[in-house]
Parts: sequence; C-alpha cells; structure tokens
Amino acid sequence: MSPPTPLENLSGPGGALKAEPPNATEIAGLLRTGSTRLTDATNPALALESRFDLAYNAAHALCLAALRMKGFRPDKRYIVFQVLPHTLALGPEVWRVLDLCHNKRNLGEYEGMLDVDERLVEDLIKATQRVWRALQEN
Repeated sequence: MSPPTPLENLSGPGGALKAEPPNATEIAGLLRTGSTRLTDATNPALALESRFDLAYNAAHALCLAALRMKGFRPDKRYIVFQVLPHTLALGPEVWRVLDLCHNKRNLGEYEGMLDVDERLVEDLIKATQRVWRALQEN
C-alpha cells in the first residue's frame, strides 16, 4: 500500500479537506468565473479596491478548481492557497502572496480595513495569472 498523499493527509475526521469526487460542471464554472474576474482585474479604469476584489476572487475560484480536480473540497477558504504546491506544483512565491491577500481581504470584509496599494494588486494579479497558466498546463 502506498503512503497517503499530502492532500489525503489533510482529509479525514477534523481535517482541513474532505474527499469528494470532482464535478466537471462545478470545475468548469469555477474556471469560467476565475478567468473572467482575472481579466476584469487588469482593467486600470476600475478602482484599486475593485481590482483587488476581482483578482482575489479570481485566485480563490481558480485555486478551488485545482483542488476540486484533485478530488477534495476545503473546510476553510484559505486552504486552497496553502495546498498549491500539491495541486499545481506552485511554490511559496505564489501561495504566500495569495495568503497575504486573503488576510487583507478578511480585514476589509470583517473589519472595514481594506488597505491595498498598486504594488499589492499587481503582485496578486501576477500570482493569479501563474495559477491560471498552471491550470491550463494540467
């Protein structure tokens, strides 16, 4: 018997992931909305906060699609970023940016303190574009 994969290790009772067969319709919808939001996030005519929101939600949708393709569903929203090394073989240069943006998003959503600048939004868009390219290569 082969040892469990890192994703399998995160599933089970009390785990951050639940094993669930991939659903092609769900995955297609996540890819579609992620791609559309990513494209819209690059529009400089939009407010910086709007671009951040679009890019963050694109990243989440695309990372969730990658996890669903592997047959898992997250228990917590942030885990889709932290498992990128196991879903798309992307390293910390990508998932750390996405994790930072998740924390910024939470401050904005729950405490009304969305503090983003042009550099962060650019980094978020670049990280999300890396996720999109990795998905297209799979």
